[in-house]
Amino acid sequence: MTHVLVVRLDNDGDVLLAGPAVRAVAAGADRVTVLCGPRGRHAAALLPGIDEILVWGAPWIDPEPDPVDPADVERLVATLKEARIDRAIIFGSFHQSPLPTALLLRLAGVPHVAATSVDYPGSLLDVRHRISEDVHEVERSLDLVQTLGYRLPPSDDRALRILRPAAGRPTPAFAGDYVVVHPGASVPARAWEPERCAELVALLADDGRRVVVTGGPAERELTALVAGPPRTDVLDLGGETTLAELAEVLAAADAVVVGNTGPAHLAAAVGTPVVSLFAPTVPPARWRPWRVPYELHYVDVPCAGCRARECPVPGHPCLGGVAPADVARAVERLAGPVRLESAA
Repeated sequence: MTHVLVVRLDNDGDVLLAGPAVRAVAAGADRVTVLCGPRGRHAAALLPGIDEILVWGAPWIDPEPDPVDPADVERLVATLKEARIDRAIIFGSFHQSPLPTALLLRLAGVPHVAATSVDYPGSLLDVRHRISEDVHEVERSLDLVQTLGYRLPPSDDRALRILRPAAGRPTPAFAGDYVVVHPGASVPARAWEPERCAELVALLADDGRRVVVTGGPAERELTALVAGPPRTDVLDLGGETTLAELAEVLAAADAVVVGNTGPAHLAAAVGTPVVSLFAPTVPPARWRPWRVPYELHYVDVPCAGCRARECPVPGHPCLGGVAPADVARAVERLAGPVRLESAA
């Protein structure tokens, strides 16, 4: 019986993008455990093919890390020892070193560890995988597991996919068609100005579309601002949904307008077209919506690829130069024209 540990220690969106590779591992292993960070646990719970989830905050991955706690590290090592893992596969982005994680896995006695790494691993890795930095995150993870002999079945289309534990709830946002505007982002530099999101919502509603504004529990003020004054064709769901419930809201939508953040990948996982306000702090080739109709909207700026969490340039030019009217036209291209029953 082969027990494989797959590791992805960052955010929900990153975990969702590892989904096809996780399915490939599940097709060839007897048991699959995922080790994820606190910011990725809700997405991990939605991935097919997983038998168990372990959650641990890695100080070298989390954007707001706690100090390194030796006792906490020792507890993780003990947990991994008890799991009796045969092989560990570390997923990560081009800017993340897998070697601190690999060291902990070695301390836990994991006999075979594999990862993509540009750094010399010494004895920390049994398989040091290399790949171009200009491939999509999904392809990056799939190529790693394929090197290890794990492949998706021929019937699997390599798309993002999730379980649907919240199917049927919440109740449909509207009886008819609608689009979603998700104004928040896990990284502030990837978010459009709230006032522009509000202008877009008003434009879409005035054009006859129903609009649902979504956001997490900490984004209630943001979604209220973006939804604007109460009107029957705009619904503010800020803080009202779990990640699984948000997936159902997105699945029933004609399109979603969202930055390059987790809900963009959640929308792709349920097959909803994405109008992506893609701040090029990271390369679109690596993080664009995967295998759904999409459009990217941003201004090409000299500082693209900066990986900034807070934009230091006045006016946030890569997104500040995007006009709400252009985004509204993109919605029409992806969602189709307003239907008469929607405008009634």
